[in-house]
Amino acid sequence: MWLEFFFITTVKYFCIMIKNKHAIGVFDSGYGGLTVLKEIKTCLPEYDFIYLGDNARAPYGPLSFKTVYEYTLECIKWFFKQGCTFVILACNTASAKALRTIQQKDLPIIAPNNRVLGVIRPTTEIINEYTQTNHVGIMATVGTVKSNSYVIEINKFHPDINVMQLACPKWVQIVERGQILTTKDKSIIKEDIDTLLARDNKIDCILLACTHYPLLLNTIKMYLPTTITVVTQGQIVAQSLLKYLKKHSEIERNCSKNGTINFYTTGVVNDFNTHATQFFGANVQAIQINID
Repeated sequence: MWLEFFFITTVKYFCIMIKNKHAIGVFDSGYGGLTVLKEIKTCLPEYDFIYLGDNARAPYGPLSFKTVYEYTLECIKWFFKQGCTFVILACNTASAKALRTIQQKDLPIIAPNNRVLGVIRPTTEIINEYTQTNHVGIMATVGTVKSNSYVIEINKFHPDINVMQLACPKWVQIVERGQILTTKDKSIIKEDIDTLLARDNKIDCILLACTHYPLLLNTIKMYLPTTITVVTQGQIVAQSLLKYLKKHSEIERNCSKNGTINFYTTGVVNDFNTHATQFFGANVQAIQINID
């Protein structure tokens, strides 16, 4: 009887431990966050992930702060319902317009033990490593530029760095069209780069502050001097996440590790799968969901 009781108790305890382990949530308004997830998965292959793209309401870039906040919070709550207690906003616009309010206002009320992190801070903390002149260019969506988040965060960590921003609203459309770049596409990219460099000719580092833009990296480099470094966020965010989990063992222990990824979209599944495969670099099969 004692052995039977011990065995049953042990099994129940083990089942509870398994049940209480959760996938890491990765969110974006559309496809761009998949470039970040790709790097995170490479860095943390054993972990489980849930990806959600709010494609039905994308793009977030032109939307107001209030709308982006409301949409992002709805999606965060959806992740929590799936059992995710740790969510990465792999979306610059959501990180810029919604993250701080969600962290300070909402989490203490709806889920005080859960964590939501963004993609802005990891990059701005170490941007000084990529510049010698202390002149950095930021290329991003209209919403991210208007938020001024990168200027604020870079100045917080590195007050000696000069930041010049430029909104590139047409770049997302170019990427999502998913075709070979036309002459007009290349002309738009070159014109934006020339505009940025004309505003500050001391720039020696350009941060692509939109997760779509890495898909244009080769073209971007064509129109830049070799003396200018182009920084993408995926690897930086992945390494930052790795350090965060090592530092916060109580969160790391709560993460499940079966090497799985589940993809979800609020948009049309076939469209999502086609575009997502381009961003993620591997076949993607998503499930369509509604955000209630």
